[in-house]
Amino acid sequence: MAARSAAVRSGLPAADLLTIGQVLARLKPEFPDLSSSKLRFLEERELVTPVRTASGYRKFSAADVERLRIVLGLQRDHYLPLKVIKEYLADLDAGREPVLPGGGDGPKPSILGGEKRYSRDDLVRAAGASPMLLTDAVSASLLPASDTFGEDAVVVLKALVELQRTGIEPRHLRTFRGTAEREVGLIESALMPVSRRGDATSKAKALEAAREIAGHLEVIRSNLIRAAIGRMDA
Repeated sequence: MAARSAAVRSGLPAADLLTIGQVLARLKPEFPDLSSSKLRFLEERELVTPVRTASGYRKFSAADVERLRIVLGLQRDHYLPLKVIKEYLADLDAGREPVLPGGGDGPKPSILGGEKRYSRDDLVRAAGASPMLLTDAVSASLLPASDTFGEDAVVVLKALVELQRTGIEPRHLRTFRGTAEREVGLIESALMPVSRRGDATSKAKALEAAREIAGHLEVIRSNLIRAAIGRMDA
């Protein structure tokens, strides 16, 4: 009866609504670290709004599951903070076609399924790169040593193609990896009081805060680079 009342509120048959356990079963193959606490956290941040039964149990529609897939994919593959993801989803809900934040003209997340995976040959073709450039990128730790790659790898390799045309090779960018690791260390130190609590909710909050901090660091880094380029005209 409770499930039926939730279905009425959602406009869907009761059989079409999923429990939180069923949602986890569907999404965990793609997102192994997903937990019920993480789902509740995303609900608190209004990224998804499941209906509630009369007894207070959450019930998710298929649209809720696909929305969660987009949110989790943007977090995992593009390291976007939830505030930015929420704005992106609001544009989608309004019927607009927003550019993926931080992704430029790169691949957009699909609401039809998980992220596309590329073999090494497919990645080279999609980016218009040479196999040697991919090998050099992996050697410089700019891309992972893997047999398959996500959509972000296409964006990175395309950027490396353009940089190579100016004479900048992957080996010139080796320090980028070290800089990124130092920034992660800074973020981990800042969030230690939260992350050391160990419970799933605290971990979810620490991960989201880490993405927020990373976004702020990116703003500062980009501004410093623009300022330095501006001085070239002086």
